[in-house]
Amino acid sequence: MNTLMMNEDQLNLEKTNRTPNSLRQEPEKAEAESQEQQLLEPKKQQATAMQCPHCGAENDAEAMFCATCGKPLHMSLCPHCGAEMEPDADYCEKCHHYVRQDVCSFCGGHLSGNEAFCPECGSPRGGIVCPVCRKLNNFSFCAQCGTPLTQEAKNLMAEVEKSEDYREMMSIVGDYMALDDMIPYTSDKDIVRDQMNRQLRERVLTLLAKDRGVENPIIPVIKKELLSKDELAERKSEKLKLLSTILEKLSAPSQPSPVQARNYAMATKPMGVRLAWVCNFKHAMHSSPCGCAKPQLGGKWVILGNATSAEINDDK
Repeated sequence: MNTLMMNEDQLNLEKTNRTPNSLRQEPEKAEAESQEQQLLEPKKQQATAMQCPHCGAENDAEAMFCATCGKPLHMSLCPHCGAEMEPDADYCEKCHHYVRQDVCSFCGGHLSGNEAFCPECGSPRGGIVCPVCRKLNNFSFCAQCGTPLTQEAKNLMAEVEKSEDYREMMSIVGDYMALDDMIPYTSDKDIVRDQMNRQLRERVLTLLAKDRGVENPIIPVIKKELLSKDELAERKSEKLKLLSTILEKLSAPSQPSPVQARNYAMATKPMGVRLAWVCNFKHAMHSSPCGCAKPQLGGKWVILGNATSAEINDDK
């Protein structure tokens, strides 16, 4: 009995002796844990932060868009080739496929399933073959020759053609094409030869008219100017400068729908001049807005002039 009581007294004494040390160690341990947590917190934040793939700025892990440049932080993958794409892009510039299954590429209408034709515009989801150049297209205008392929595209063309800027642009294009068909003279012999040809033409037409009983025929004068090589090059350069000014005025503004942006740009494209489409998305040069992943950001037609189409390498 005495032995048990003594053991209990010893245990109580040991507990009493340990209590002050434990009380002193607990604040020290808590302070050490707090300091360790403070050291680990920046590393934890850095590990969970999302780095913008466009500008490199750090963003919260839950963020969808960069707080610095405003661009999307998460890229999507093309369902056809697996290439990285902007999440709001509808066209893959890597494999050249339209990727949206819920939006009609011709009119922008909503698609709910595996419809063979768009319920709004009636266009086939497999594409339309251009009746002029036979190219298969997924958009309302032929990317190769510019022919409007849907009724909506034809209506848009009719509206654009009423524009004063468009009519002025086509007048300049007509003048440029006439100059482009002109053969410059290279010597005084060419001028003499041209005068002789004019006189011969007038003599032949007069004789033919007299054979028909016309005594004093009026022969229309050819209003064709003979220019030297340098004069012709200068005239063509002036026309191209005027055309560039008009194209700048007709540049496509930012639009909510990429389908509408493509249609407007193709409707304002003048035929007969070598052009390229420069987009605002990444300032790349495309053969047309049909090769741009985000034409809704805007862009403009630019004149290639004597440059080769090798400069257009973004949608080949």
